[in-house]
Amino acid sequence: MKIALIGYGKMGRMVEQVAIGRGHEIVSVIDIDNQRDFDTDAFRSAEVAIEFTAPQAAYSNYLKAWEQGVKVVSGSTGWSGEHGDDVRRACTEGGKTLFWTSNFSVGVAIFSALNTYLARIMNGFGQYEVSMSETHHIHKLDAPSGTAVTLAEGIIGELDRKDKWVLADGPGKTVLANELPITSIREGEVPGIHTVTYESEADSITITHDAHSRRGFAIGAVLAAEFTASHQGLLTTSDLFKF
Repeated sequence: MKIALIGYGKMGRMVEQVAIGRGHEIVSVIDIDNQRDFDTDAFRSAEVAIEFTAPQAAYSNYLKAWEQGVKVVSGSTGWSGEHGDDVRRACTEGGKTLFWTSNFSVGVAIFSALNTYLARIMNGFGQYEVSMSETHHIHKLDAPSGTAVTLAEGIIGELDRKDKWVLADGPGKTVLANELPITSIREGEVPGIHTVTYESEADSITITHDAHSRRGFAIGAVLAAEFTASHQGLLTTSDLFKF
């Protein structure tokens, strides 16, 4: 398969290694200093573009890739609040294709399914209070992480007593009964740790996903690209993995 890369930081380089290792060809690499390369035959020859950039650049990158007739797989977060509706329309009405998830790790996909299932069970046990924490490297721009938000939305969709998440920004912050608090920690070069805890007076139940490296994200992104090459529309992990 012919793949273009949009963004050539640590994730872009890791995706390149994994893709080549799986027998794919990288036909174009676009970064901040060669944006004109979107409009080239090399980029247009790609079956899929894999995009890992910044929140402020992601949506523009989707538009540029779509303009050249190239499907997009993206792990960029932080853009959906402003552009989510436009992307959905483009994919459902405009014939464009985007595979998006906040986290491409296969382990996170499994963790997310467990998280939703556990929340469904805990809906019947009101004595348990739920909270979440996420830890990432100091270079991460958004807080809470996109993965934490996705996990929180999965809980809220199943837990009647919660209808919104809030960022717990320090000790003493008041959290209302209907709110799910998320604590965000930024330290070192941590790839990503997400923990969901249900606590009662009697005991606690905790599930955690701890990423050991970025390689798991890169493998998932290439698997998503392989899937996207033969599918259309607005796609996500639940389309790729049928749990």
